[in-house]
Amino acid sequence: MDPVLIGEVLAGLMFFGVIGVLMLGFPVAFTLAGTALIFGAIGWSLGAFDPSNFGSLASRYIGFMTNEVLVAVPLFIFMGVMLERSRIAEQLLMTMGRLFGDLRGGLGISVVLVGALLAASTGVVGATVVTMGLISLPAMLRAGYDPKLATGVICASGTLGQIIPPSTVLIFMGDMLAGINAEVQMAKGNFAPAPVSVGNLFAGAVLPGLLLVGLYLGFVVFKAWRDPASCPATPVPAAERGNLAREVLVALAPPLALIVAVLGSILGGIATPTEAASVGAVGAMLLATLRGKTSLSILREVAIATATITSMVFVILLGASVFSIVFRMMGGDALVHDMLTALPGGALTATIAVMALMFLLGFILDTFEIIFIVIPITAPILLTLGVDPVWLGVMVGVNLQTSFLTPPFGFALFYLRGVAPPSVSTGTIYKGIIPFVLLQIGALAILFAFPEIVTWLPKAIYG
Repeated sequence: MDPVLIGEVLAGLMFFGVIGVLMLGFPVAFTLAGTALIFGAIGWSLGAFDPSNFGSLASRYIGFMTNEVLVAVPLFIFMGVMLERSRIAEQLLMTMGRLFGDLRGGLGISVVLVGALLAASTGVVGATVVTMGLISLPAMLRAGYDPKLATGVICASGTLGQIIPPSTVLIFMGDMLAGINAEVQMAKGNFAPAPVSVGNLFAGAVLPGLLLVGLYLGFVVFKAWRDPASCPATPVPAAERGNLAREVLVALAPPLALIVAVLGSILGGIATPTEAASVGAVGAMLLATLRGKTSLSILREVAIATATITSMVFVILLGASVFSIVFRMMGGDALVHDMLTALPGGALTATIAVMALMFLLGFILDTFEIIFIVIPITAPILLTLGVDPVWLGVMVGVNLQTSFLTPPFGFALFYLRGVAPPSVSTGTIYKGIIPFVLLQIGALAILFAFPEIVTWLPKAIYG
């Protein structure tokens, strides 16, 4: 048989083989690298793969370690974990709950707004969902909220950190798309392409993030109108209203100041994402100190948590590099290119197909696993077809936000299940997220129809 045909068949089998092995519960990084090595050995025996291609791994790994953009990842993770330990989320939730308590659906509104603020100041999905589950869920259930609405709004709001900057997913995608776009443009003969940066993706994600917040708020308001019993008001006693304005100011000022310092410096062109991340890390320590929450023991806990999360993400990236080399060198990229370009409708249909694939993978894979596997394979073809790289990156971010909400491996569902009372069943949590997954799909449709929502702000800021 033709070695090229054998290589393409093996590449396709390897893609589905990785998914199958992951579903068996094996660690992600070792699954990606191990499956790739097995299929690479098979390809070598059949003359479809040259093992000398692994020689490029060393330079790739050194490139990851020396990449200044990726230094922002542990710094933003440190910022998020430190803010979580400083209990800012708890104060925000309690204060905003009292502020909107007189309204039907007020607790739901406060959860969405606090989720957005925490997303822009911490970006740690797990910590946000757990914190809101521990504090807001019991309060909502005591107030008589429908458990499905309560759990759904907590899970969905907690995942806003995936798309609202500073999102670590956007940092990785920005770095990947920058290199892919440069290669694609050079292949087209454009040797001075407009650069794609993490700052572009951050700017592009601002309005879509606000769009999702608006959709969530709209759904809560709709439920309060159509089904008042599902989200009753929780009025604040008159005796406690005197200091409410001061409490709101005290609760909101610190995270808002940090958001302005970090995102404002990036979007204003004052600092790079890495520089802004260092400012955010220091700012988080200062806020924790002002609250009397900083000590050597807490700093040690935060450092260990940061190292653990960062190591997990980068080990997946290293394993994905092995997978990418074997897949591409056996002709997998040509196979995907032929499949996408053969679809009727050109770039639009190809993009929809990739988005549908990522959405389905979100049921069984984590966000980082998906972007490290799928982006290197599909993005070059989509950019060659003329898809805007910033729009593509933001669309992928919004799409993969659903991976935290879709069973059986939706991590937000696991986080909430771990802190929810026994009276709230797993089935209730699964049913609760359905409207919010549909809202996210609706947001994707809006961004497809009006791409300017993504591209306008980056162009206005960076030209």
